[in-house]
Amino acid sequence: EMLEGKAGEFAQLLAGYDASLAGAKGEREVAAAVDRLVAFAGWTDKFQHILGGQNAVAGPYWNITVPEPTGVFAVIAPASPSLLGLVAMLAPVICAGNAAVVIVPVEAAAMAATFAEVCATSDLPGGVINILTGQIDELLPIAAEHRDIDGIHAIALSAEQAKRVRLGTADNLKRVTIQPAGTDLFDARSCCGPWWVEPFVEFKTVWHPVGA
Repeated sequence: EMLEGKAGEFAQLLAGYDASLAGAKGEREVAAAVDRLVAFAGWTDKFQHILGGQNAVAGPYWNITVPEPTGVFAVIAPASPSLLGLVAMLAPVICAGNAAVVIVPVEAAAMAATFAEVCATSDLPGGVINILTGQIDELLPIAAEHRDIDGIHAIALSAEQAKRVRLGTADNLKRVTIQPAGTDLFDARSCCGPWWVEPFVEFKTVWHPVGA
């Protein structure tokens, strides 16, 4: 609701970044970002039933697998689409119950600041979403090597950037998810749902005896 209330402001920002996004195209991106947030909000209490469940075991036990949040993720937002890209990369991470440090390219700094206003006036607990703007090449190695960050969610990295992420996370066991460069973030069918949440959870399996 907060994002939708600023739809006009976001559409103007998009048009300022790229003249081709003036009018209907910019409004379409804002609407897609709102829809994506609503969709993942709907999954917050449902993905557990798809990713987890009761397991059949040969013995007198209940065996249940439950997905739990991993911790803190660094989210690398793309420069374009700036608003939808930020939302599409961030939403599955917080849907799973994680905290996020969102790294936004400096070209989209105004967009990130306005989105931060949306987060500040929403019902999010403090510290769930933390937004940094700057040069991706400078911030990416820091995120990869930082031991208080448990994973990385990125999109459209160059081969060199992906290599630096893999090398930086090699000795600190981060979970790294890099969406391919050709991912169409406007395609809600392929970019929304429990399988986008799965990389950001850990699975706990509980055994409990049954019977006498």
